[in-house]
Amino acid sequence: MPRNRIFLIFQTLIVLIITPIVFAADPAKPRTPDPEQVRFFESKVRPLLVDNCVKCHGPDKQKSGLRLDTRAFAVAGGEQGPAVVPGKPDESLLVAAVRHDDDALKMPPSKKLNAEQVADLTRWVRMGAPWPGEETTEAAPVAPKLSVGMRITEKDRAHWAFQPIKRTVVPNVSQGDWVKNPIDSFILAGLDAKGLQPNPPASKTELIRRAYYDLTGLPPSTAEVEAFVNDPAPDAYEKLIDRLLESPHYGEKWARHWLDLVRFAETNSYERDNPKPSAWRYRDYVIRAFNADIPYDRFVREQLAGDEIAPGDTEALIATGYYRLGIWDDEPTDADQSRFDSLDDIVATTGQVFLGLTVDCARCHDHKIDPIPQKDYYKLVSFFRNINHFQNGGPTDEMPILNGRESKEEYEDHQRELKDRLSDLREKVATIENELRANLAQTPGSKKGADVRALIRTRGLEILGKDRLKQYQDLRQELRKVETAKPSAETALCVTEAGSNPPETFVLFRGNPHVPGDKVEPGFLTVLNAPAPVIPTPAPGAKTSGRRTALADWIVSDKNPLTARVLVNRVWQYHFGRGIVRSSSNFGTQGDKPTHPQLLDWLASEVVSGGWRLKSLHKLIMTSNTYRMSSRPNAEALAKDPINDVFWRCDMRRLSAEEIRDSVLAVSGELNPALFGPGVYPEIPEEVMAGQSVPGKGWGKSSRAEASRRSVYIHVKRSLVVPILESFDFAETDRSSPVRFSTTQPTQALAMLNGKFLNDQAGVLAARLKREAGADLTDQVRLALKLTTGRNPSPDEVRRGLELIDAITQDKGVGKDQALRAFSLVVLNLNEFLYLD
Repeated sequence: MPRNRIFLIFQTLIVLIITPIVFAADPAKPRTPDPEQVRFFESKVRPLLVDNCVKCHGPDKQKSGLRLDTRAFAVAGGEQGPAVVPGKPDESLLVAAVRHDDDALKMPPSKKLNAEQVADLTRWVRMGAPWPGEETTEAAPVAPKLSVGMRITEKDRAHWAFQPIKRTVVPNVSQGDWVKNPIDSFILAGLDAKGLQPNPPASKTELIRRAYYDLTGLPPSTAEVEAFVNDPAPDAYEKLIDRLLESPHYGEKWARHWLDLVRFAETNSYERDNPKPSAWRYRDYVIRAFNADIPYDRFVREQLAGDEIAPGDTEALIATGYYRLGIWDDEPTDADQSRFDSLDDIVATTGQVFLGLTVDCARCHDHKIDPIPQKDYYKLVSFFRNINHFQNGGPTDEMPILNGRESKEEYEDHQRELKDRLSDLREKVATIENELRANLAQTPGSKKGADVRALIRTRGLEILGKDRLKQYQDLRQELRKVETAKPSAETALCVTEAGSNPPETFVLFRGNPHVPGDKVEPGFLTVLNAPAPVIPTPAPGAKTSGRRTALADWIVSDKNPLTARVLVNRVWQYHFGRGIVRSSSNFGTQGDKPTHPQLLDWLASEVVSGGWRLKSLHKLIMTSNTYRMSSRPNAEALAKDPINDVFWRCDMRRLSAEEIRDSVLAVSGELNPALFGPGVYPEIPEEVMAGQSVPGKGWGKSSRAEASRRSVYIHVKRSLVVPILESFDFAETDRSSPVRFSTTQPTQALAMLNGKFLNDQAGVLAARLKREAGADLTDQVRLALKLTTGRNPSPDEVRRGLELIDAITQDKGVGKDQALRAFSLVVLNLNEFLYLD
């Protein structure tokens, strides 16, 4: 094929993909065809078009938006641009298509025209595409034909997720004595229908471990286990749940679930993967929100529109960091495309997290599965269209706050503390300097007015002594730090808008920002029959449009049947390992149907009537007998319901990546329980760092104490995940992650047996065993097993532990300390430590 022809085909494909609004090539009135042109068209071209083209590109059907039954339509073209460029066959897609020069341009698709027919069409276009009878027709500029729009039918609206939430009646069941609360009635009704019985209850040891991990993500201490197991009070378990819900570690655990959903990370991805300034404040906001049991409707509104609904509230401002968490290309090849990619990330996350729908599938065309027209997608885009594009710390995405603390009062207390500390340090330094002056005054030959600090450097040890000099040096060092501290306002990553007049929003042809179609206004999903949003006119001088508030209000309104269902389904999923709807971010027509739809609606209505509070929902679920069932297998139940659809037992689960790391630290005794603050940087091996484009870039070095904090506080760098977390299925950060996968692969065993972190912690655990159990090896083994399993080990288990230590000592020729360390590594690898019954 000639090189120039290859270039032309390539050029044509580029036109298909990125062409802006296409104008007809010849907007003037076509010339009147001469007799020879009329004869040629009527005898050669029209029959060819009628026989081969008009069936798919005529008045009854227009594939790709293209009609070929008039000259004007042929010149205007369809979705892929103008089909005919009069006088220029090499630039006409129709000619390229019939030549079959490229697989993407083969028309007709089922056969190829013969050489004579191709030559006739080429000649006709070269003539100027004469078309008798259209001498007075002007080919006006025409934008590519977009979809005429999906028709939403009553059948579409009948889908279960789009129906209003109903407060279902709690069913009557055969075993009323098993029912602890209404949840049990719904579950038991399903079991009765399947001919199954609920599993026996879990043991108290199993139950306390399950409750601790579900609510705090940490193991109970041996003292806490013993106290609960030995407490005969009928309300002992309920009091345990109340205590765990009030623990500050509850917020850390449940914030991590939310951070998975909103694709939390503290860097931007792509090659440089630079940090997002102050992104950690959003993480702390979520932890505080869960601990304070902020109503979910307020939680949603603060993240979507906190700057609009509470402009003076620091926490509400930090909450809008939600918009800045996604990936960001700081050097895009197409700025417009990058802008709309960012908006798509926001629409996709908002749709999946709050509504449980894959709205983003309608970016380029009507949704192929769910009743979501492309126009609905762009109506949602218009709510966010006025948001300033991310600048990585520029003035459009960082705003001043007090200092990230919880309140103005705490901030002012902090400033007073600094001031008082500064005064105290200056006084102590001055006391020692005056002491030096007094000693010098009694020394013959001493000069008055000598530089006291210079004298301390040269004669301090002689005059003050070693201890006093060291005290002075430490005080001076701390004084310098306090003096240079700047207790001024800090900044938070947040959202801002470009004033009160948002730009217009258009449906984009195939999602291409260079090919706008119909204009749209803000609106909600058509299938839900929602009224048009009411957006008040912004006040003079307003900094935002108010659109995001309207969207947030609708998302949490009682007219929206999705949000409450999605919420309670997620809470259920995090307690039971799967939701009542397994596809927890897809409530669409191809998502999983709810296994217990009446229970789902009952819970949804319960949470709304309870003021959208989550702690009461946790307690309701966890105090049910459904939650308290054991995970033991049952042959009959496994045969009838192998995947536990009807909840005949509580599924066993492996600890999450963070729970594994935090549990290792907790058992070794090195866990630092400090709350909040900037991300920490545990040690990462050099060989892992070497995988970066610039090894080690963007990864700090924390002290051992800081590095031993909970995993939720580890700096989340998209291109560099701490190995132990990555091996055990840490959440993907580029998009919303509704479910943590639980894989089994070789790097997990390597990390747990050979990894530096586990081997270091085995040494720390061994030291704890000697410190707390004394010198007796039997007591050390017993304590190790008790710490990791949460129960008192049997004599046989202790014996096997002692035999293992003895075998290591004998076979490897190592000392008892090293053997105890090896045994400690073994108990940290026990399935009973890593799995919950």
